[in-house]
Amino acid sequence: MTRNEILLAGLAAGGENATYTPVQVQKLFFLLDKEAAAALGGPFFNFVPYDYGPFDQAVYAGLDDLARNGLALVQSTGRYRVYGLTQAGHQEGQRLLSVARPSARAYLSNVAGWVRSLSFQQLVAAIYSRYPEMKANSVFRE
Repeated sequence: MTRNEILLAGLAAGGENATYTPVQVQKLFFLLDKEAAAALGGPFFNFVPYDYGPFDQAVYAGLDDLARNGLALVQSTGRYRVYGLTQAGHQEGQRLLSVARPSARAYLSNVAGWVRSLSFQQLVAAIYSRYPEMKANSVFRE
């Protein structure tokens, strides 16, 4: 998979109308790079410790690129952006998921659901618990 393909597959794994906050997309693709890189042909990103844990600007750049090509939705809520897929993006993401190994497909689905099920605080704390090195530049206080 390419970087844009993993972005499509990762977001599509959450379901047809799934949306993601900035912290959710960052942590989703961080976990995919850390836990499933070999199965997916990655790693795709270069995450570094940042204010709220692992961060790579390339996640946002890739999503913006997909939005320019009519595959992703990037909506501003005033406070932050919300990310999702257009119908065409979801269809392409589902196609990519369909050709992935079943174990990789299951992992993508589980992680996409997991990051969306937690509050901001719960998600950041869970990442720090498993990857304490990502706390290095944190401003987050539990």
